[in-house]
Amino acid sequence: MKLNILIGGTAGQGMDTLSDLLERFLMKKGFYVFSNKDYMSRVRGGHNFTQIRFGDEPIYSHCPQLDLIVALNKDTIDIHLDRLNKDGIIIADENIDFEDSRVKRLPLMKTAKELGLPRAFGSVAAGAVVKYFGISPESIENSFNKKFDEEMIKTNVEAFNRGYELTEAKYSLKKGNLKNSMLINGNNSIALGALAGGISFYSAYPMTPATSIMTYLSKNQVEAGIVVDQAEDEIAAVNAAIGASYAGARAMTGSSGGGFSLMVEALGLSGITETPLVIVDSQRPGPATGLPTRTEQSDLSFLLTASHGEFPRMVIAVRDPEDAFYQTARALNMADKYQTLVLLLTDQYLADYNRTVPKYDLNKVKIERYISGSEVLKEGEEYKRYKLTENGVSPRLIPGKVEGQIVLVDSDEHTEYSHITESAEVRNQMMEKRMKKLELIKKEVLEPEYFGEENPEILLIGWGSTYGALKESVEMLNSEGLKVGALSFGDIYPLPEKLLMKYSKKAKKLINVEQNFTGQLANLITQETGISMNSSILKYDGRQISAIEIYSRIKEEVL
Repeated sequence: MKLNILIGGTAGQGMDTLSDLLERFLMKKGFYVFSNKDYMSRVRGGHNFTQIRFGDEPIYSHCPQLDLIVALNKDTIDIHLDRLNKDGIIIADENIDFEDSRVKRLPLMKTAKELGLPRAFGSVAAGAVVKYFGISPESIENSFNKKFDEEMIKTNVEAFNRGYELTEAKYSLKKGNLKNSMLINGNNSIALGALAGGISFYSAYPMTPATSIMTYLSKNQVEAGIVVDQAEDEIAAVNAAIGASYAGARAMTGSSGGGFSLMVEALGLSGITETPLVIVDSQRPGPATGLPTRTEQSDLSFLLTASHGEFPRMVIAVRDPEDAFYQTARALNMADKYQTLVLLLTDQYLADYNRTVPKYDLNKVKIERYISGSEVLKEGEEYKRYKLTENGVSPRLIPGKVEGQIVLVDSDEHTEYSHITESAEVRNQMMEKRMKKLELIKKEVLEPEYFGEENPEILLIGWGSTYGALKESVEMLNSEGLKVGALSFGDIYPLPEKLLMKYSKKAKKLINVEQNFTGQLANLITQETGISMNSSILKYDGRQISAIEIYSRIKEEVL
């Protein structure tokens, strides 16, 4: 069983506190949890909401259908009433006037005020929610924010228990079977993956929805022994990361599409100097300011060729928090190994949603540094930063680490010794040297994850954060006797082709599912392989596609 709660109101009404409490409590009770936020780009006011989905089996995506609404204002009822299941209810304060038999008006604020803490309103509501689902309130005190002092926790526990007595139970869920897991979002997973992958320098300028990566790293930089630099703008951030990488640090930067646009010239600097660099692009709808707090997958085509000239790069789209952790650590290794640029694509939806995942296994993460020393030099030999090698990767020294050797780099075309040149012959040698790395990277790309029927008639193709919706929609469609499969791409460029070729030959219809207007992955697939889609399911309103939407589109438009 999977159940869905929506908590809605205006910014400043305590939705985050209430949702955080419920998420932690449900997870501690052994339930799988998935929660996502929908918020407006304003400090106060406007309609915001959080959806919490929980159950006794893994949950990969959100669901628009609701079993319970917690309405902190009347607007929440007006906007979401039509999404409520026929046997669902709405919990609201007694001061909210709305005539509908499904609305349970309870003295939430009155109860909190009686305890002398109006801010405990959310805890009263949480108690009513937990009672409705028939879950024992035992050990609720362990779910409150650790920042609360002892007296505050005591009052909130009392508020929760009072709320628990305000309504009747409809369900009897008791406990789930979740073990050895944690609740985490995509951005915090990227930050943890960076730490596990040996990052030592992160620079960025705050920009939604990438900011929380920097926030997490900065809060833990002393304990982790790293440097986090909040730069004056994205141009400074990317150039600081390139400088730190040249000096031997494992460096990374991040922003959203608008900030990444400012970084574009510096991408070429990383490319021609062959300086390892990882950049996170947490996508939101553009162009320009667009929808700052919404989600989209519209930067892929831009990232494939961003910056003038040609140089090798790798593009990875993370699919869920667990994938984000391991792929971030891998990205740092790949950048270091091939002295190249690696671009990590995520988006607002994945950045902000929380999901229970298995605790990350550090034994699966290895920090692989590819730094050379004096052993690569013969006696009396002068170091060549851009030495021509068979595979295109030159020995990399760190400035000041090998006595008597200077590590020169240059943004102009250069010789092996990094001296500026306009020689046509040397230009050809250096271009071919750099582009050889792309062939090496191709050998290491990971194939997309496939799920569904082994011999599908319909093949869905998606990337990044559509992973969960694809997975659940395939299960829904196949449960009705259809033959559907899906490929969810993580590594995007160079494009892995093995499974794409295999399943595209089996399927009668190929359908790309993307959060953009033009079908950017589909265009890349056609460009690289000649394979064309039969149709597309595209969504670009700033809201994340759900499994039910994919299911409905397939049933209505494709079959």
